[in-house]
Amino acid sequence: MGNARNLADNLPVTGASSNRNLIINGGFQVFQRASAVTTVPQGPAGYYSTADRWKMYSNTGGGTSHTTERSTDTPSGSGFSLKSVVTSANSSLSSGHYANFDHYIEAQNCQHLAYGTAAAKTLTVSFFVKSNKTGIYTIALYKPDTTAYMYTKEYTINSANTWEKKTITITPTAGGTSFITSSGGAIANDNGLGLGLSFNQAMGSTFSGGTSDVWGLGSDWNYSTTNAVNWMDTVGNTFYLAEVQLELGSKATPFEHEPVGVTLSKCQRYYYKWSSSGLSDNIYVRSPYVHGAPNTSASAAYTFPVTMRANPTMGGAVGLSLSRFTSSVNNAVAQIGTSGSAGAFSLTAWEADAELSL
Repeated sequence: MGNARNLADNLPVTGASSNRNLIINGGFQVFQRASAVTTVPQGPAGYYSTADRWKMYSNTGGGTSHTTERSTDTPSGSGFSLKSVVTSANSSLSSGHYANFDHYIEAQNCQHLAYGTAAAKTLTVSFFVKSNKTGIYTIALYKPDTTAYMYTKEYTINSANTWEKKTITITPTAGGTSFITSSGGAIANDNGLGLGLSFNQAMGSTFSGGTSDVWGLGSDWNYSTTNAVNWMDTVGNTFYLAEVQLELGSKATPFEHEPVGVTLSKCQRYYYKWSSSGLSDNIYVRSPYVHGAPNTSASAAYTFPVTMRANPTMGGAVGLSLSRFTSSVNNAVAQIGTSGSAGAFSLTAWEADAELSL
């Protein structure tokens, strides 16, 4: 009877028993770009620097910086977490300063939430977090479509350098509001941005006017509250995040582990990085073994392993100076202009980017 009770307690109350996590790569298994960066780039556009599907934002003043990297320090002792370390501090944030990292969810994957109707669903986010700096931190959930709204919630890191699990339930009427249950709460059924989940590390006054557990206007950009710590205040501050899950219902179920190949395939809808493993793996735009008079140009096509979210931006080409590098959601075409009859022209690396952004 005890085992049956435990099984029942761990089943979702609402929604699917599998594929229930709206977060892709919440277990930080996939790092196509890099496993670490020594400085998160500063700027309002943000950067996808390390973990796939996680966008880093940093604007904490000249001379300040922090790192981000894959870590084997995890709550279970296996797998990976995402780690940040302050390398140059800012103990007095200006109003427009911020440091956070976001996960963006495609709108088509949010339709079952029924936002914009009286039947809008409750969500629960759960995650493990660890830092040497204790105190109040915040998350934010941003919904840009129709009318932009943002939900802010405080949580507390109680013990230094200790993994703690946090569970936050987000109701569509949090704070007694009706924003999400009215027509302005609707999320378009398209391939654009549906929801953005933000983990905030430092926020200046421009972004910290929110009230915990309340939906507000997205145009106010209240990611955080005045109670939150400034994680950027001391060199050496650390912040770890692991097993992030956002699911339907009012209950947090155990983190949904999935095969790395499944996670990689999901990530490749938004970003795909290819590099040659050797001579036989190169993409040959033109081969020296083709006989006859040379054309004035040559091209080669490559089919992506999965259909991408949108026509990707192609870049990072290594091996050739291309005259064109075009794409659709299904494939890319590389083209060069050439007048020589000999020599092989090949690509050894490139990337396709169809990530979501604010």
